[in-house]
Amino acid sequence: MRKRLLGMAVALVALSGAVQAQDKKVTIGVSIPAADHGWTSGVVYHAERVAKLLMQEHPGLNVIVKTSPDAATQANAVQDLETQGIDALVILPSDPDPLVNAIKEVKANGKFVALVDRAPSVNDDTVRDLYVAGNNPALGEVAGKYIAEKTPDAEVVIIRGLPIPIDQQRQDGFDKGIAGSKVKVLDRQFGNWNRDDAFKVMQDYLTKYPKIDVVWCQDDDMAVGVLQAIEQAKRTDIKYVVAGAGSKDMIKKVMDGDKMIPVDVLYPPAMVATAMQLTAANFYDQVPVRGTYILDATLVTKDNAKDFYFPDSPF
Repeated sequence: MRKRLLGMAVALVALSGAVQAQDKKVTIGVSIPAADHGWTSGVVYHAERVAKLLMQEHPGLNVIVKTSPDAATQANAVQDLETQGIDALVILPSDPDPLVNAIKEVKANGKFVALVDRAPSVNDDTVRDLYVAGNNPALGEVAGKYIAEKTPDAEVVIIRGLPIPIDQQRQDGFDKGIAGSKVKVLDRQFGNWNRDDAFKVMQDYLTKYPKIDVVWCQDDDMAVGVLQAIEQAKRTDIKYVVAGAGSKDMIKKVMDGDKMIPVDVLYPPAMVATAMQLTAANFYDQVPVRGTYILDATLVTKDNAKDFYFPDSPF
């Protein structure tokens, strides 16, 4: 009897400790870009979705999600989050380098900082505790290798994103992927990860080059504009387009065997949710989460596309 009572007492103490841990008051600020194109709309969707889930799981947790249209506004948003007494900051910078000082200030005040996707030129423990990102060099390299293997003599036009570090990483990866092949790059221009801008760039390419074999663009949203421009021009020389991110529309095209979108390269916007969950685990689960987490840049093909198709997602 004594043993049973002792066991019950130990269990109650453990349960009480677990409840107290869940009731622990923690505030996490999440600063992300506004939904100005498809991928960032996915970021906003997953940030808001997981904020609700985490607060349901941890009654003492408050998650504040703020969206910003540009780096200057985001710096102000970070300062505003600081005044609200956050214990941690999860930030996906719109443009990383202009935000370094704002992020460093949060870190200097002893707060946990999780940096997502877009790292500043100095990415070390003076800026963050945790770094979660897709594999930018691999996104380009996987695309380049696919083109070099599928169309060894391809003449390719490239639509880049924005002139920031992750764009260069993707471009460098692509160049590595086609190295040693006979793939020829005709042109490279920025499409700003925007379907309208990519549409205009593609129109320019179609005017300048009478023969194009393949288009590589870094983003599924830009691929929408690219496909529209090709269709309007009634060009039949272009064999296919390779993009990246894993949007539901492009994954569906891969699933359906669309010859213009035979593959896609993953760069999931849900990575912000990964960072949020790891940050919460730091406070509530007391597990080591500090470090760097790089997600795979998986090549999505008709054979595996169903594993990455989420029809209810906005992106």
